[in-house]
This record gives sequence, structure tokens and C-alpha cells, in this order.
Amino acid sequence: MRALGRPLTAAILTLTTLLGYAPQPALADRSVGAPPWITRHDAAAGPVNWSPCPEDESVQCGLMRVPVDWTAPLGPQIDVQLARSPAGDPAAKLGVLMVNPGGPGVSAVNLALDHAFFGAEVRRRFDIVGVDPRGVGRSAPILCDQGLVDAKPSPLFTTEADYRRTEEHNRRLAEDCGGRSGPVYEHADTVSVARDLEAVRLALGEERISFFGASYGTLLGQVYAERYPDRVRALVLDSVMDHSAGIDAFLSQTAEAAQGAFDQFVAWCARDDKCALRGRDIRAMWAELMRRAEAGRLPDPYDPPNLLGPWELVSAAFSAFYDPQWYSFAHYIEEAYTPAPAAPSALARRAVPLLEELTPHSFPAVICQDWWLPVDGFTGYRDRLRALAAHAPQMRVSPLALTAVAGCLGRAAAPVNPQRPIPRAAGPVLVVNSRYDPATAYPWAQQVARQLGPSARLLTYQGWGHVAYRHSECVSAAVDRYLLDLTLPADGATCPAVEPKPFGVG
Repeated sequence: MRALGRPLTAAILTLTTLLGYAPQPALADRSVGAPPWITRHDAAAGPVNWSPCPEDESVQCGLMRVPVDWTAPLGPQIDVQLARSPAGDPAAKLGVLMVNPGGPGVSAVNLALDHAFFGAEVRRRFDIVGVDPRGVGRSAPILCDQGLVDAKPSPLFTTEADYRRTEEHNRRLAEDCGGRSGPVYEHADTVSVARDLEAVRLALGEERISFFGASYGTLLGQVYAERYPDRVRALVLDSVMDHSAGIDAFLSQTAEAAQGAFDQFVAWCARDDKCALRGRDIRAMWAELMRRAEAGRLPDPYDPPNLLGPWELVSAAFSAFYDPQWYSFAHYIEEAYTPAPAAPSALARRAVPLLEELTPHSFPAVICQDWWLPVDGFTGYRDRLRALAAHAPQMRVSPLALTAVAGCLGRAAAPVNPQRPIPRAAGPVLVVNSRYDPATAYPWAQQVARQLGPSARLLTYQGWGHVAYRHSECVSAAVDRYLLDLTLPADGATCPAVEPKPFGVG
């Protein structure tokens, strides 16, 4: 079970969050040629060197060399790692299914190694290929000082001094990560990842690919299909990033999604007699916990005697809503509200680690190159937080979205892949989203499907949690059917909600 008391752990890794917007030039019309940021050097990569994966010899692992900077294809190169799980029935194979689980920062190689994620027929008919995005996992990972990463200030600050400290921290972190990771740090944007994906397609000798992207992986799918529309057979976007959203829509729609997830938790507890808080005023209890957190008097119920601040408390809720883990979260609130007497800790925490430790940390490098998130200084940031709290009284913000916005404060470099209108799809696209996804707001799926045009179809899972494919057999069956024979659901199609079960119950 995920440790709910930890700030943004799996939640941040499975990202689904999106940010800002300033007016950007519209994409060039397809009828008059490709957009100016598209160049054609995508074959400037080496072959794939295959060998059995050490984790599972039935899956092939490979390395491919690609340019660090695709606009300088003869310059320095990096290795990207990929894994290929061969189709169970080669004679019936439909081709390659490229996969990406999102983050940014989650390994696509691990998804290809996971034989339980996709349905049996998909695994029988497709080679499933996962490419760790540059800077992530096994592909020239971006590494940073663990202590500096952990020293990130809470984004729920209310003073200009804290705003300046956050800017300075971001600059120090960028310098540290860039110095340790090399030039990949400045070339971790999703357009570069899409070009890596195209190089892999060429190396595999596939005329077209099918693609399944979840969470931040949906942005990769959109960018790839925009650049290479004639190379896409099928495109599934599950838990959708809206890369046309401006900063205010990004912050407000994600905060409303997080608050909606909290509201759904409260409603569930009122109807499920196994909820540990059944019959109690959860909102009043939560308000008291927030007061204690703000006063520095809230012990972490899962890690006493450490204290939780408001940011850690909200992040614990956000993380719990991903699955969702409602039963566990109800116990978490109960234990935090009435804590057991804490024995003195025998192990004092060190302010400075004895040895320098490094940690993978690609999130800000990717986000700050893919999004333009201006907040108009401290007053603009403060005013936005106040407006968000008025609409999301319990959650206040989306922790994932605010992490992205606050994490880009003070960065001098402009994003290379900022938001822009989403062009119409060249072929059929299946867009999927939970109605009560805490991370990728349901309106994002509606907005993306609308901009993709009549070739796109939105399938709504009427339940809860992030990445609908793994929460609903109805959704997974519809996705599998589309991948196998390109049959899209009917307009307005929905899948019924599936009530969460207690932890450990199948």
C-alpha cells in the first residue's frame, strides 16, 4: 500500500497535470506544409542492439543511440533503452503497440515488461514496445542531489520572501541536475521524445505503429501523431493532458478535479458501512487537521513524530484518490485526527546526509520545457492560490499542477514546446477519461476530443481514479477492441462506475 503520509510519490510519477498558457503562434496549416518547428532528421539514429531483458528473458531489451539535440543530428548522442514483448502469435500479429505510462518520469520499459497490464488478445496480436523517454529510467536518466530535491519549499507559500526562495531553489536545482546529467537536461521536451519514438519505428522497420499513452503519455501520443500523422494506425489517449490549456484553466480545472475527488470520497463514506469515518463530519475533521497542520501540530500518523504541513496533508489525499484508496484514506484521517501517544524516537533524523545521494528527477526538466506557466510575480501567484481555495475548499489546489507551476518559477530558459491549439486528427483516435479523475481533469478530455475533431471519440468512465483502462473491464474491453480492429465506441459512450474494494480484496 502506498504510504499516504508521503508527499506526491506515485501521484507525481503518474502525473497527469498541466499547466499554463501565453498566446503562442498557431500551427501552420497542413495544406501549406509542416509547422516550422518540424525538421526531418529523424533517421539520424543508430540500429537497435537487442538482448534478453535481465528481468524477463521472454522480453527483448535494446539500446539505440539518438542525437541529444535533434536539430543538430551529427552532434553528441545518448542511449535510449527500449523493451519489446513479442506478440504471442506471430502469424496473427497486427504490428507494434508503442506504450508510455506517463509521469513525466515513469518507465515505459517497465510497462512493456508487465504482462498483466494489457488484455490477452492484445498481447497475442501485438509486439508491445516501451521506450524509456530520454532523461527517464534507463535512458540517460536525469539525476539530482537527493538533499536538494527534498529541500523543495512547499508551493503553498504566502509571502514574497518564500516566492523568492522558491525561485532560487529552482535555479540551484536546475544547475545541479544539469551539471550531473549533461546536455540531455536541456533536451528532455516531449517533441524530442517523439522524434526518438520515430527513430525507433524506423529501426523496427514498421510502416505504422499503434500507440497507447496514459497520463503524461497522452501528450507524447498527441505530439507524435501531429508530427507523423501517416505513421499512426491507432491512438489511445487515456487520462488526457490538454496541451492547449492556459495557466488559469490549467490550475482551476485541476483544482476542481482534485476537489471533486474529495467530494466523491465523502459521498462514498456516507453510503459504505465499512468506511472508518461513517456517520462523522469528514469536512469538519479535515478542517481541524488543516488547522493543526498550519500550526505545526499535526504528527504524521504513519511516520511519527514527524509533522505534516498543509502541503503534505493535501498531497496525501491527492495520492489516495489515484486508485482510489478510500478505505485506507479514511483510516489515515481517523488516525491523524486522534493520534496515539508517540514514543520518543530513538533515531534522530540528520539535517545533512553523511553521504551524497543522487535521485532520478526528470519532472521539472520535462514540464518546464513543455509548458509556459507565467504567474505575474508573487502577487499573481498569491491571488491565484486564493481564488483556487475558494473553489476547492478542502483540497485548495491540485498538488500535481501546483508542483509544476511552482517548479518552473525562476527558470530563465523559455519552453521549447509550449502549449498551442491541438490540430485535428488525421485518423481515428480513442480518448478515455474517468469522470472523477483527480489528476487529469475530465474537461481536459472533452476539450482535447473536441479539438481533435470528428475522427476522435471520447469514452467516459463514470467512476473514479486515474488511468481508466486499469479500473474498468468495460473500458479495457473497448480499448482492446479499438486496438484490434479499429472499432470506436459510439458517440457519447460511457462505462459504469465500479465501486472500490478494501485493500487486499480482489
